[in-house]
Amino acid sequence: MENSNEVKQEVKSRYTKIVSSKNEGCGCIPSSCCGPVQIDGISLTTMNESYDNIEGHVPEADYQLGCGIPTEFANIKLGDVVVDLGSGAGNDVFVARSFVGESGKVIGIDMTEAMFIKAEENKAKLGFRNVEFYHGEIENIPLENNIADKVISNCVLNLVQSKQKAFQEIYRILKPNGMFCVSDIVLEGTLSIKILNSKELYTGCIAGAIQQEEYLRIIESVGFKQVAVRKVKEISLSDDFLLLYLNEEELADYRMQNPKIRSITVTGIKN
Repeated sequence: MENSNEVKQEVKSRYTKIVSSKNEGCGCIPSSCCGPVQIDGISLTTMNESYDNIEGHVPEADYQLGCGIPTEFANIKLGDVVVDLGSGAGNDVFVARSFVGESGKVIGIDMTEAMFIKAEENKAKLGFRNVEFYHGEIENIPLENNIADKVISNCVLNLVQSKQKAFQEIYRILKPNGMFCVSDIVLEGTLSIKILNSKELYTGCIAGAIQQEEYLRIIESVGFKQVAVRKVKEISLSDDFLLLYLNEEELADYRMQNPKIRSITVTGIKN
C-alpha cells in the first residue's frame, strides 16, 4: 500500500463517493466499506447486520457500512457519554442516543468531511441537543482525556494504519473503568499480495485487516483488561470476485491456504 497520507485520501475519496451516490438516490452503494459491495456487478459479500427494529435506528443515516452492531454489547446506560469512532452519517450515534437518554451525550468522530456534513444534516432534522459530531481522525481524536464512559466503532479501525495508536487514543479518552465495544474485520491466515495491495479492497475493509491474534494483542498491550470477543461472523469471498484480482492458479492456491476473514465484536475495560 501507499504511504499513510495517500491511504487516508483514498479512503476519504471512497466515502465521499458513497455520500454522493446516496444523495443522488442510487439504490446501491458501490465499493462501500463492509456493506453489500459490488465491483463490476459482482458481489463481494454482505458484511453488515440488519438494524431493523433496533431502537434509535434512523434509516437515512444507515449506509450499511458496518460489520456488526457495537451497541449490542457496549452496556450503554442512561446518562452515559458515548463516543462513536468513524461515525459516518450518524447511524450508531443515533442508536446509542436511545440508550443514554436526554441526560447523556453521544459524540461522533469522522475524518471524511462529506460524512461529517451528512451527519450534521441528519442531527438537525432530528433536533437532538445532546449529540455532537466532530471532523477528526481516530489516530488523533479531537477530545480531552477521560471524557467517555463508552467508546464504540463499527468496521472502521481496519481502515486505520496504526491500530496501536487508535487503541491508545480510545484508552486516553475513556474514563477509568470505561468500556469500548468495537466491531471490525480480522484475519486468520495470509491473504494474497495482490489482495493486500488493492486500494479497492483496502477501502472495502479487507486489505487493511490484520490477524485476529495480533488485533487482540494490540488491545491488551495498550492496557485494556477483560478483553473478550463477544461475537464472530465468517466472511466469504466468491470465486468470481477473487478472479477480479487473482488468476486461476492463484485462486487455487488461495483456496488451498483457506485464509479466514471474520467480523468480530470485541469489548475491553480501561483500568
